[in-house]
Amino acid sequence: MVLRSCCKFGPVSVLFRLGYLALLLLCVTHLRCARAETKTVVQKDAEFDVTYNDTVTSDNQTIYAFNHTVSRNKTEGVRVTVDVLSEGAESSPILFVVRQKQAVLSFQVPLILRGLYQRKYPYAHVGRTLCQPPTRTLSETQYFFVDVSTLSSLGTHYQLRISRVDSFTLHTDKKFSFTASPSQPQYFKYVFPDGVDTAIVKVNSEMTFPCSVMSIQDIQCPVYDLDNNVAFIGMYQTMTKTAAITVQRKDFPSNSFYVVVVVKTEDEACGGPLRFYPLRPDELIDAGNRSKTLDVVVSPAISSDVYVMGMLFCLGIFLSFYLLTFLVACVENKRMHRRREGLLNPADMSPAETASLLGKPGVTPVSPYEYGSFADNASTLSSEAITDSIASDANYGYMERSLESVTGRSRQESLSSIEEDDYDTLADIDSDKNIVRTKKYLCVSDLARKDKRVLSKKYQIYFWNIATIGVFYALPVIQLVITYQTVVNVTGNQDICYYNFLCAHPLGNLSAFNNILSNLGYVMLGLLFLLIVLQRDIIHSRALDRHDLNALECGIPKHFGLFYAMGTALMMEGLLSACYHVCPNYTNFQFDTSFMYMIAGLCVLKLYQKRHPDINASAYTAYACLAAVIFFSVLGVVFGKGNMVFWIIFSVLHILATMLLSTQLYYMGRWRLDSGILRRIVYVIYTDCIRQCSGPMYIDRMVLLVMGNIVNWSLAAYGLLKTPNDFASYLLAIAICNLLLYFAFYIIMKLRSGERIQCMAMVCILFTAVVWGFALFFFFQGLSTWQKTPAESQEHNRDCIVLSFFDDHDIWHFLSSIAMFGSFLVLLTMDDDLDDVQRDKIFVF
Repeated sequence: MVLRSCCKFGPVSVLFRLGYLALLLLCVTHLRCARAETKTVVQKDAEFDVTYNDTVTSDNQTIYAFNHTVSRNKTEGVRVTVDVLSEGAESSPILFVVRQKQAVLSFQVPLILRGLYQRKYPYAHVGRTLCQPPTRTLSETQYFFVDVSTLSSLGTHYQLRISRVDSFTLHTDKKFSFTASPSQPQYFKYVFPDGVDTAIVKVNSEMTFPCSVMSIQDIQCPVYDLDNNVAFIGMYQTMTKTAAITVQRKDFPSNSFYVVVVVKTEDEACGGPLRFYPLRPDELIDAGNRSKTLDVVVSPAISSDVYVMGMLFCLGIFLSFYLLTFLVACVENKRMHRRREGLLNPADMSPAETASLLGKPGVTPVSPYEYGSFADNASTLSSEAITDSIASDANYGYMERSLESVTGRSRQESLSSIEEDDYDTLADIDSDKNIVRTKKYLCVSDLARKDKRVLSKKYQIYFWNIATIGVFYALPVIQLVITYQTVVNVTGNQDICYYNFLCAHPLGNLSAFNNILSNLGYVMLGLLFLLIVLQRDIIHSRALDRHDLNALECGIPKHFGLFYAMGTALMMEGLLSACYHVCPNYTNFQFDTSFMYMIAGLCVLKLYQKRHPDINASAYTAYACLAAVIFFSVLGVVFGKGNMVFWIIFSVLHILATMLLSTQLYYMGRWRLDSGILRRIVYVIYTDCIRQCSGPMYIDRMVLLVMGNIVNWSLAAYGLLKTPNDFASYLLAIAICNLLLYFAFYIIMKLRSGERIQCMAMVCILFTAVVWGFALFFFFQGLSTWQKTPAESQEHNRDCIVLSFFDDHDIWHFLSSIAMFGSFLVLLTMDDDLDDVQRDKIFVF
């Protein structure tokens, strides 16, 4: 019509008609605004505990006015409950606005809550608790208003009820039961009583699902009590059946806090099943019945006296080992002093003979203070009191010449000029080491032919390398865990760290001080072991300086570098385990296990070194292999869960490494991996298996290696079939199984060779076995697990069992540190019976 008019009447008429249309549009807009201004507003004086049934449209708005008396000595909650009875209300929801003195609460009904992937869940029944602002007077009357409005022109029927919550305040050690749902969250107030500075809030339920959230918030408005905002403030953690948060008075200026419980719209955060996807992005999903019955109880936490008792208990346990070591050293010194007096002054020897004996050039009086606990007393006494007593001047001269022939160099020669090469710096350089090492029956003298200063330098590298590794490893770890703890304290997200929340005692900024303190044993006992090794090292060095024949030619060669490395590794394990327990989770679990691999590897190397000092692995090779193990540990934690490709690759590499190591051990290091390896393998199979069907030349070694391959292949098959989630623990189990297998083989072969185990070593073995048994019992209690969701992990939480301060895992720390210390002592003392036996009479196995 407008176009026709434009063509018929010309430009003036067109302008006139356009102006007319604009005026008409303005009039319509004015009429609509006037209609809006004439919207009916009805205010009603309302009462508590009365249900109001009403209808709201876009033409009317209802305001309910309430008043109630608030007392400073008594806190009452006010609960708003709303039901929408009309169908199709999702398209035009009702808006409820509650205006209070210091807060405004608004929500729509049906309440739309969003879940994972923005899925929408409508709730037509909504219940909210009003925030209670504090009052400064003894009693005052407060007013609040509930505004009800909508844009629906058809009208929506609803029910409104305001009621008092008489049990709004929680009391100490009194359980309170309630029901919550996603649209009906609950929160309660707790006030610290006098004398209570720390409290633990526990929420429990018989129902695993629906998933819930427990939050601790300061007394302020608004209170964040919906699934989509409960994480905005305060401390919170997800839960299935149980949740616990330790609260300190210093964090709440008002000496009180709210305990908020919210039921989530979905269960994925608690490890529940993933629900179906909506067909359309705007589709509303029926959430079903997600009500959950819960219990809440607030109990006083431990006092500062318990902290002091816990620290004294921890220190007392490990200081007792220092005291016990000192007592054993005193007893050994006294016993050896009496024995020396008996040898130097026998009853049937005349004073003149005794004087002449002491006058011999080879006999030097030895102070009893040079002997100590776990010292090689038998060898020292035998060399000083017996050998020197019966040796003539000619024999003494022979001993001096023998020393020169063994060392092959002057003592004044600098150690820096001594290098180890492919020729092994053997004293008898004209002999071929291949001939020596391939004999059917080997003695320690055959594999202890290198210059002792070369070997000492070689094995000291173990200690310096692990000390360097420890420093560079620990510094970024400490920095990282401090960041973790800071994030937990700032965000309040208790799900970041997998604590045993029922026995997590904070101190300062640390959330679980008891789990950190219990690692003190690793450090203290590692230091004690280093002191014991240092004493032995000093005694052995003095014996060498005196040209002691037993120290030169008897017993297992004394090399202490690996022992120093083991003690250092134990101390680092304590430090890194403490760092891990600052905030335990799956991303930093390797902090707790890395030096466990180190300890297991060093113990195996030390066992092998006892009988094979010349051919033991160098520090660089050993630590490179351990680095590869830690590398696979990290890969397994990140990619190993359910990844069959990773498990196939790892199992193949595990089996290949086992076979290569077996070949290296069987041929005593005379096997090389080069281009001719396949030809040599075929030749050995042809000559030994096909042509003459001869048995293995080294029976004992073959038995050990066959058993080792069976064990490792079985472990590889288990990992491939079961694909355990905890790859780090699986890898540690492989290392421990191999260590135990080799240790059992060593003990059996030692007894089979006619050797004996002295009393001190036997006591250490029995004591260590018992302690390991109890330690593993507490380890497998499983108080938390980062393999599951935080809510599922909390189901395993338990109360403290010792002094109300330490839990089962702390007891594991105590016992495992003692057991590791005992294991080290076993390795240190198990061959003391050979200290007076010539090395050419000690068998290699």
